[in-house]
Amino acid sequence: MDEKNLITITEDNFESIKHIDENGIEYWYARELQNVLNYKEWRKFENVINKAKEACENSDISTFDHFVDVAKTIKMPKGAEKTIIDYRLTRYACYLIAQNGDSRKKAIALAQTYFAVQTRKQELTRQEYEQLSEDEKRLYTRKNVKDKNKYLFDTAKLAGVKNYGKFNNYGYRGLYNGETAKDIANRKGISEKEDILDYMSSTELAANLFRITQTDEVLKNKNINNEDDACKTHHNVGQAVRQTIKRIGGTMPEDLPTPSKSAKQIEKEKNKQLKVNYKKRLK
Repeated sequence: MDEKNLITITEDNFESIKHIDENGIEYWYARELQNVLNYKEWRKFENVINKAKEACENSDISTFDHFVDVAKTIKMPKGAEKTIIDYRLTRYACYLIAQNGDSRKKAIALAQTYFAVQTRKQELTRQEYEQLSEDEKRLYTRKNVKDKNKYLFDTAKLAGVKNYGKFNNYGYRGLYNGETAKDIANRKGISEKEDILDYMSSTELAANLFRITQTDEVLKNKNINNEDDACKTHHNVGQAVRQTIKRIGGTMPEDLPTPSKSAKQIEKEKNKQLKVNYKKRLK
């Protein structure tokens, strides 16, 4: 089997043990990653985890954000129970573990290559993007929106924003001709508890991504330092994006069709299929 196929199998194995919490945040359990990376003894694998945590700290990144201690209870013979240590890991933590593992192990070497490929995949070329299916485009753009929103909220906090719901709605109102997040949810026919961004096409997500990144830039460049001005800035950028869409003859975001499936549902179905494929390989 060539290296490309081996890397694909490694990706399927890694993604098959991914979990997603109620907020749509992905994570992995160290005990499950241990098996994928072919470490038989937890003691030896925990040494790799400790090296990964040290590398994280040396990069001035908080280990608490990426390596979360969790306890698990397992069944023992004769009805006894035992509590064992486990870690809830981010994708970055998994990457660091792979980088600090024993590269003589085939699974580790492939994982290191896989993460190198993943780093490259984070930035798709226009041609590569166009070759994706609509669902793949949605997942890719949705992840970018989620990531960029984190940066925007950090910038907004420095600009004096405390009411993030209010700040967010100013941006939506600018882009959606006065509609708030609640208005958009009602129009799309989804619950207020669901994230409207999960029910957007790739085109609609792209418009919001542009709104988010440009607001982040303007807040920084103009040194905004109070919530009112930050909200006005977000609204103005939203309006500017809307005017750009209108000027080039595009479809207004509120007129774009709402997908029948949420991005979370597509992601879950994708992960379920990966797990099925993974179990088939184990037989």
